[in-house]
Parts: sequence; C-alpha cells; structure tokens
Amino acid sequence: MTSLKDIRFEMVERGQRSLYLDYLFLADESEVAVNKYINDGEMFSIYYRNDIVGVVLYVFHAQEVVELKNIALTPEYQGSGIGSLVLTDAFERYKRNGMIKIIVGTANSSIGNLALYQKAGFRISEIKKDFFKEYPTPIYEYGIRALDMVMLEKELIE
Repeated sequence: MTSLKDIRFEMVERGQRSLYLDYLFLADESEVAVNKYINDGEMFSIYYRNDIVGVVLYVFHAQEVVELKNIALTPEYQGSGIGSLVLTDAFERYKRNGMIKIIVGTANSSIGNLALYQKAGFRISEIKKDFFKEYPTPIYEYGIRALDMVMLEKELIE
C-alpha cells in the first residue's frame, strides 16, 4: 500500500515550470488556460519512490483560501492512491500555513475526479455553467461533454 512516505514533493520554480507542460496538459487540455496560471502560486513535481509521476499546482486567493488548480498524474499512476495522498499532503501543508479552505474545480464529465474529491471530504459549492463551452475543442469523458465547471471546497479548520 502506498503511503505519504513513498511520495516526495519538489518545488518547481517559475522559470522551470514550462518543462512540466506535458504533465499539466494531462489535467487541463487548454494551452490557453494553462498559460494563464502556470506562473501563479506554488507548483510541485510529484515523485513516487524515485520516479516523477506528476505535478500539482496551487494558487492563492483572499481570505486564506488555496485553490488546487492542477493535479496531474501520468496515466499509469492514476487510480493508484497517489492522488489521494497528494490531497492529504495539501490539507496538512496549507492548514499549517494558515489557510482555512481549499477549493478545486473540475468538469461535470470528470466522474473520477468528482469521486476522488468527494471521498477526500470536498463538498460541491458552485456550478459555473458553460465554463468549458468556449474551449477550442470540445472535451468528452465517459461519453459526456464537459460543459460546466463543478466547484468543490473543503474546510481546513475544525
């Protein structure tokens, strides 16, 4: 069973982030969207044992809110439990840093992501209708077109 001690996070400096675009595109297919946030917040490469398996990027908002903007794991590590461990690390890391809430958005069609986030304690807080409608190429998952952004949140303080 994989545990947090099997995972290592390395901060990615802004000048190096473009080296990780292939990972970021695994979770966000829009180059325009990724380029809007790639240099915001904090980005970490994710290592399982000694292999890089993905990246995670967080941006910060007012009122001590952190947003999980992009979490991407290579296909062979999706569904392995590493994503849940990345979330656990985020909860602990940003609670220690004084954040009171973490938010994340995912497509209405991203069934696996919706399950992952809700299992980790996130609650649906908002739906941004037609968010993905303007993407240059329509996105389909499980035969469902991604149209709406489902926003979820989790309180980090008891």
